[in-house]
Amino acid sequence: MSNTETDPAELLCRDRPGDGVTVLTPREVPLGGPRAIRVRRTLPQRQRSLIGAWCFADHYGPQDVSESGGMDVAPHPHTGLQTASWLFSGEIEHRDSIGTRAMVRPGELNLMTAGHGIAHSEVSTPDTSTLHGVQLWIALPDEHRDTLRDFRHYAPPLLRLDGATARVFLGSLAGTTSPVPAFTPLLGAELTVEPESTVRLDVDPAFEHGVLQDIGSVTVAGTALGNGELAYLAPGPGRLDLANHGGEAARVLLLGGTPFTEELVLWWNFVGRSHDEIAEYREAWQAQADRFGRVEGYQGATAWLPAPTLPRVRIKPRHNPA
Repeated sequence: MSNTETDPAELLCRDRPGDGVTVLTPREVPLGGPRAIRVRRTLPQRQRSLIGAWCFADHYGPQDVSESGGMDVAPHPHTGLQTASWLFSGEIEHRDSIGTRAMVRPGELNLMTAGHGIAHSEVSTPDTSTLHGVQLWIALPDEHRDTLRDFRHYAPPLLRLDGATARVFLGSLAGTTSPVPAFTPLLGAELTVEPESTVRLDVDPAFEHGVLQDIGSVTVAGTALGNGELAYLAPGPGRLDLANHGGEAARVLLLGGTPFTEELVLWWNFVGRSHDEIAEYREAWQAQADRFGRVEGYQGATAWLPAPTLPRVRIKPRHNPA
């Protein structure tokens, strides 16, 4: 997806003393393109820019798009990151400058590696009446941020746990491991907790974790989450408890990874290390340079999304608190 904001503003953040949980509250922003949809953004923000290498999280829907026409994001660029697309309902056509044409479907991971530079488009299919999902970005470490473009698709099996089901799309959880390679230690999984149930997960104590609330209601280590909120847990615990005290199933995304210590400059759809790098990426995109390649087959009204104007002040790196 294309990030429509050039300077993510501060979001709400509340600590729960004594339980080690920080709750990040999202704000709504429009997703760019001719047919904008509203998304709930929890990362990045001033209080916390990353969870592991996860540096961007947009959560949207369920949204009725039968009349609005759904999602239509024209070809746009990325650098220095991977995009992880995960749907709960609906279907989106992905095209990129590698020549990939793939469908994003519920319960299936589409992972695109931008590396040195890539362009892609995203359009919901005509049969899609409801869109509901998340768009996640993963920062690439310095030694790999100029890697070659890549695209992977993976449909993880449904894993049955005591009190929950899970789909592990990145990393390892509950005895299952995704075959999709990552450039830093990562975890990504969808969990559905049964009514009146608690699921106890063994997790890597070297990881920090985030729990993104989707439907229903869960408590994370005793802290209740509202719709779209993201619970952050620092490294240390080797177990994570998710409890659903309601009468309906509750669904969350569990994200994790070792702390990402490099400072990043995030602007529009680019991840770099300095203002000058971002300016270079923008200039290359505006010139339609070979760095990003071409997206073939996109049928939208706009051939490509031009980049916003750079801010007058130099963009500063973002980093997490110690």
